[in-house]
Amino acid sequence: MIELRGINKTYSLGADQCRALVDVDLDLQRGEFAALTGASGSGKSTLMNILGCLDTPSSGRYVLDGDVVDGLKEDQLARVRNRKIGFVFQNFYLMPRMSAVDNVAQPLIYRGFSPAARRQRAAEALKRVGLEQRLHHKPNELSGGQRQRVAIARALVGRPEMLLADEPTGNLDSRTAQEIMALFAELNSEGHTLVVVTHDPGIAAHCRRIIRLHDGQIVEDREKESSGPAVMAAHT
Repeated sequence: MIELRGINKTYSLGADQCRALVDVDLDLQRGEFAALTGASGSGKSTLMNILGCLDTPSSGRYVLDGDVVDGLKEDQLARVRNRKIGFVFQNFYLMPRMSAVDNVAQPLIYRGFSPAARRQRAAEALKRVGLEQRLHHKPNELSGGQRQRVAIARALVGRPEMLLADEPTGNLDSRTAQEIMALFAELNSEGHTLVVVTHDPGIAAHCRRIIRLHDGQIVEDREKESSGPAVMAAHT
Protein backbone atom coordinates (compact mmCIF):
# COMPACT_ATOMS: atom_id res chain seq x y z
CA MET A 1 0.00 0.00 0.00
CA ILE A 2 2.88 2.37 0.81
CA GLU A 3 6.27 2.43 -0.87
CA LEU A 4 8.96 4.89 0.19
CA ARG A 5 12.29 4.91 -1.59
CA GLY A 6 15.21 7.16 -0.72
CA ILE A 7 13.09 9.66 1.21
CA ASN A 8 15.03 12.69 2.46
CA LYS A 9 13.70 15.75 4.24
CA THR A 10 15.92 18.75 4.87
CA TYR A 11 14.91 21.96 6.63
CA SER A 12 16.74 25.25 6.43
CA LEU A 13 17.48 26.80 9.83
CA GLY A 14 19.05 30.10 8.90
CA ALA A 15 22.39 29.27 7.34
CA ASP A 16 22.23 25.69 8.61
CA GLN A 17 20.59 22.62 7.08
CA CYS A 18 18.80 20.10 9.28
CA ARG A 19 18.35 16.61 7.82
CA ALA A 20 15.16 15.31 9.44
CA LEU A 21 14.99 12.16 7.29
CA VAL A 22 17.94 10.44 5.62
CA ASP A 23 17.47 7.93 2.77
CA VAL A 24 14.41 6.25 4.27
CA ASP A 25 13.11 3.12 2.54
CA LEU A 26 9.85 1.66 3.84
CA ASP A 27 7.06 -0.62 2.63
CA LEU A 28 3.72 -0.93 4.39
CA GLN A 29 1.19 -3.52 3.31
CA ARG A 30 -2.56 -3.08 3.38
CA GLY A 31 -3.96 -4.21 6.72
CA GLU A 32 -0.80 -3.59 8.74
CA PHE A 33 -0.82 -2.29 12.33
CA ALA A 34 2.50 -0.47 12.69
CA ALA A 35 4.10 1.87 15.20
CA LEU A 36 6.54 4.62 14.28
CA THR A 37 8.55 5.22 17.40
CA GLY A 38 11.69 6.97 18.56
CA ALA A 39 12.90 9.76 20.80
CA SER A 40 12.06 13.41 20.27
CA GLY A 41 13.89 14.63 17.19
CA SER A 42 14.25 11.15 15.70
CA GLY A 43 12.22 12.02 12.60
CA LYS A 44 9.05 10.08 13.36
CA SER A 45 6.75 13.13 13.18
CA THR A 46 8.37 14.25 9.92
CA LEU A 47 7.86 10.77 8.49
CA MET A 48 4.23 10.78 9.63
CA ASN A 49 3.66 14.15 7.95
CA ILE A 50 5.02 12.77 4.70
CA LEU A 51 2.98 9.56 4.97
CA GLY A 52 -0.11 11.67 5.64
CA CYS A 53 0.57 14.02 2.70
CA LEU A 54 0.83 16.92 5.14
CA ASP A 55 4.37 17.56 3.87
CA THR A 56 6.48 16.56 0.89
CA PRO A 57 9.97 15.05 0.86
CA SER A 58 12.98 17.02 -0.32
CA SER A 59 13.85 14.03 -2.48
CA GLY A 60 12.78 10.44 -2.95
CA ARG A 61 9.72 8.55 -4.15
CA TYR A 62 6.42 8.03 -2.32
CA VAL A 63 3.76 5.75 -3.79
CA LEU A 64 0.44 5.53 -1.91
CA ASP A 65 -2.07 2.93 -3.01
CA GLY A 66 -0.54 2.84 -6.48
CA ASP A 67 -0.36 6.61 -6.95
CA VAL A 68 2.87 8.63 -6.93
CA VAL A 69 2.27 11.47 -4.48
CA ASP A 70 5.71 13.02 -3.98
CA GLY A 71 5.80 16.33 -5.80
CA LEU A 72 2.03 16.85 -5.89
CA LYS A 73 0.74 20.38 -5.41
CA GLU A 74 -1.04 21.34 -2.20
CA ASP A 75 -4.56 21.12 -3.64
CA GLN A 76 -3.76 17.68 -5.03
CA LEU A 77 -2.34 16.55 -1.68
CA ALA A 78 -5.49 17.83 0.04
CA ARG A 79 -7.64 15.62 -2.18
CA VAL A 80 -5.46 12.59 -1.39
CA ARG A 81 -5.69 13.31 2.35
CA ASN A 82 -9.45 13.73 2.24
CA ARG A 83 -10.12 10.51 0.36
CA LYS A 84 -7.40 8.10 1.47
CA ILE A 85 -6.20 9.05 4.95
CA GLY A 86 -7.91 9.43 8.31
CA PHE A 87 -6.08 11.32 11.07
CA VAL A 88 -6.25 10.92 14.85
CA PHE A 89 -4.34 13.49 16.92
CA GLN A 90 -3.27 13.75 20.54
CA ASN A 91 -5.33 16.90 21.14
CA PHE A 92 -8.54 15.61 19.47
CA TYR A 93 -9.18 18.89 17.57
CA LEU A 94 -12.95 18.74 18.04
CA MET A 95 -15.14 21.78 17.45
CA PRO A 96 -16.30 22.73 20.98
CA ARG A 97 -19.74 24.05 20.01
CA MET A 98 -20.63 21.12 17.81
CA SER A 99 -22.14 17.78 18.85
CA ALA A 100 -20.25 14.53 18.46
CA VAL A 101 -22.23 13.58 15.35
CA ASP A 102 -21.61 16.97 13.72
CA ASN A 103 -17.89 16.81 14.52
CA VAL A 104 -17.66 13.39 12.92
CA ALA A 105 -19.63 14.50 9.86
CA GLN A 106 -17.28 17.41 9.09
CA PRO A 107 -14.92 15.63 6.64
CA LEU A 108 -17.88 14.58 4.49
CA ILE A 109 -18.80 18.19 3.75
CA TYR A 110 -15.79 18.36 1.42
CA ARG A 111 -16.85 15.12 -0.25
CA GLY A 112 -20.21 16.50 -1.38
CA PHE A 113 -22.44 14.38 0.88
CA SER A 114 -25.91 15.72 1.65
CA PRO A 115 -26.60 16.76 5.28
CA ALA A 116 -28.75 13.67 5.85
CA ALA A 117 -26.13 11.32 4.39
CA ARG A 118 -23.39 12.98 6.47
CA ARG A 119 -25.30 12.50 9.71
CA GLN A 120 -26.16 8.90 8.88
CA ARG A 121 -22.55 8.00 8.14
CA ALA A 122 -21.38 9.89 11.25
CA ALA A 123 -23.89 8.06 13.45
CA GLU A 124 -22.68 4.72 12.04
CA ALA A 125 -19.05 5.66 12.77
CA LEU A 126 -19.89 6.69 16.34
CA LYS A 127 -21.71 3.42 16.87
CA ARG A 128 -18.61 1.57 15.70
CA VAL A 129 -16.52 3.20 18.44
CA GLY A 130 -19.14 2.59 21.12
CA LEU A 131 -20.64 6.07 21.34
CA GLU A 132 -24.10 5.55 19.87
CA GLN A 133 -25.55 7.00 23.09
CA ARG A 134 -23.45 10.16 22.83
CA LEU A 135 -24.39 11.46 19.37
CA HIS A 136 -25.62 14.82 20.60
CA HIS A 137 -23.10 15.44 23.37
CA LYS A 138 -20.60 18.25 22.94
CA PRO A 139 -16.90 17.70 23.67
CA ASN A 140 -17.08 19.31 27.13
CA GLU A 141 -19.74 16.74 28.04
CA LEU A 142 -17.44 13.84 27.22
CA SER A 143 -14.47 12.25 28.96
CA GLY A 144 -11.02 12.34 27.41
CA GLY A 145 -11.38 8.77 26.19
CA GLN A 146 -14.79 9.50 24.69
CA ARG A 147 -13.42 12.57 22.92
CA GLN A 148 -10.67 10.46 21.40
CA ARG A 149 -13.28 7.93 20.26
CA VAL A 150 -15.15 10.78 18.56
CA ALA A 151 -11.88 11.72 16.85
CA ILE A 152 -11.39 8.10 15.74
CA ALA A 153 -14.96 8.01 14.39
CA ARG A 154 -14.22 11.22 12.47
CA ALA A 155 -11.14 9.56 10.97
CA LEU A 156 -13.20 6.52 9.98
CA VAL A 157 -16.23 8.28 8.53
CA GLY A 158 -14.69 8.85 5.11
CA ARG A 159 -13.73 5.15 4.90
CA PRO A 160 -10.05 5.94 4.23
CA GLU A 161 -7.38 3.55 3.03
CA MET A 162 -5.25 4.24 6.11
CA LEU A 163 -5.53 5.68 9.62
CA LEU A 164 -2.62 7.74 10.96
CA ALA A 165 -2.64 8.30 14.71
CA ASP A 166 -0.19 10.87 16.13
CA GLU A 167 0.44 10.24 19.85
CA PRO A 168 -3.24 9.22 20.20
CA THR A 169 -2.92 8.33 23.89
CA GLY A 170 -0.73 11.27 24.93
CA ASN A 171 -3.51 13.08 26.81
CA LEU A 172 -5.12 9.98 28.31
CA ASP A 173 -4.61 8.08 31.56
CA SER A 174 -3.06 4.63 31.27
CA ARG A 175 -6.33 2.71 31.54
CA THR A 176 -8.04 4.80 28.86
CA ALA A 177 -4.92 4.54 26.69
CA GLN A 178 -5.18 0.75 26.86
CA GLU A 179 -8.84 0.96 25.81
CA ILE A 180 -7.99 3.13 22.81
CA MET A 181 -5.23 0.77 21.70
CA ALA A 182 -7.62 -2.17 22.09
CA LEU A 183 -10.06 -0.32 19.81
CA PHE A 184 -7.28 0.18 17.26
CA ALA A 185 -6.53 -3.56 17.42
CA GLU A 186 -10.21 -4.31 16.75
CA LEU A 187 -10.24 -1.95 13.78
CA ASN A 188 -7.09 -3.58 12.43
CA SER A 189 -8.65 -7.03 12.78
CA GLU A 190 -11.49 -5.74 10.57
CA GLY A 191 -9.01 -4.86 7.84
CA HIS A 192 -8.12 -1.22 8.60
CA THR A 193 -4.51 -0.18 8.01
CA LEU A 194 -3.17 1.71 11.03
CA VAL A 195 0.06 3.59 11.67
CA VAL A 196 0.55 4.87 15.24
CA VAL A 197 3.22 7.46 16.00
CA THR A 198 4.34 7.26 19.61
CA HIS A 199 7.39 7.81 21.81
CA ASP A 200 5.97 5.34 24.37
CA PRO A 201 7.35 1.78 24.05
CA GLY A 202 4.35 0.44 25.95
CA ILE A 203 1.94 1.87 23.38
CA ALA A 204 4.12 0.74 20.49
CA ALA A 205 4.06 -2.80 21.91
CA HIS A 206 0.35 -3.04 21.06
CA CYS A 207 1.17 -2.83 17.36
CA ARG A 208 2.11 -5.81 15.22
CA ARG A 209 5.11 -4.05 13.71
CA ILE A 210 7.47 -1.60 15.37
CA ILE A 211 9.54 0.79 13.24
CA ARG A 212 12.06 2.78 15.30
CA LEU A 213 13.81 5.89 14.03
CA HIS A 214 16.98 7.57 15.22
CA ASP A 215 18.54 10.70 13.70
CA GLY A 216 16.22 10.49 10.70
CA GLN A 217 16.94 6.86 9.84
CA ILE A 218 15.11 3.59 10.43
CA VAL A 219 17.32 1.65 12.82
CA GLU A 220 14.91 -1.12 13.73
CA ASP A 221 11.99 -2.79 11.97
CA ARG A 222 10.53 -5.54 14.12
CA GLU A 223 7.48 -7.54 13.16
CA LYS A 224 5.61 -9.75 15.57
CA GLU A 225 4.77 -13.17 14.22
CA SER A 226 1.47 -14.85 15.06
CA SER A 227 3.49 -17.79 16.31
CA GLY A 228 7.05 -17.92 17.50
CA PRO A 229 9.35 -15.08 18.50
CA ALA A 230 9.41 -11.66 16.89
CA VAL A 231 11.75 -11.24 13.94
CA MET A 232 14.04 -8.22 13.93
CA ALA A 233 15.60 -6.60 10.90
CA ALA A 234 18.11 -3.80 11.38
CA HIS A 235 18.32 -1.01 8.79
CA THR A 236 21.47 0.97 8.24
